[in-house]
Amino acid sequence: MTTLPSAYTAPRLTPRAERLIEDVRRAVRPGLCPDGTARAAGEALAPHLGERDLLTDEQRQGDPRRYRQHLLHAEHDGSFSLVALVWLPGQGTSVHDHVAWCTTGVHEGEERERRYRLVPGDGPSAPAHHLAPAAADNRRGEVCGFAPPGDIHRVWNAGPGTALSLHVYGADISRLGTSVRRVYDLPADR
Repeated sequence: MTTLPSAYTAPRLTPRAERLIEDVRRAVRPGLCPDGTARAAGEALAPHLGERDLLTDEQRQGDPRRYRQHLLHAEHDGSFSLVALVWLPGQGTSVHDHVAWCTTGVHEGEERERRYRLVPGDGPSAPAHHLAPAAADNRRGEVCGFAPPGDIHRVWNAGPGTALSLHVYGADISRLGTSVRRVYDLPADR
């Protein structure tokens, strides 16, 4: 998990990124339920994915130690944030959930995602555990969205090159520093 510096300064945006923010703003404004807002944000995000003029060179830079988070925009009213995540080969997240609805779209490369369902335990001899469906490969241009509860997952770059994705979160990431609510250390099918 990465966090942002305590003092957030809005980055320089490309004209396409500014259009994307306007598109997401229009999608989020109607005040739909969290799942509906995630879907609408995904529809706004999809046409911009894969376009070379979306991000600056700096916003495409990774970090050899862990995946890198570039906060592109935090809406003044806290209704959404736009983040670019850069994943070098082998980098990924822990199993986690989120503070709000989330929409992701693969801009470059491919990400592998595994979603989990938390199964309650029956006591000390049978603790809570994760039940995981098969991993999904998310390729360039693909969008997915979800909202709590039901948003437990992990994501990683299983490919040989850099993967880059855009994430729209229904929260002010400049204030929170992360979209992660909890990290799960329970036994999981990895």
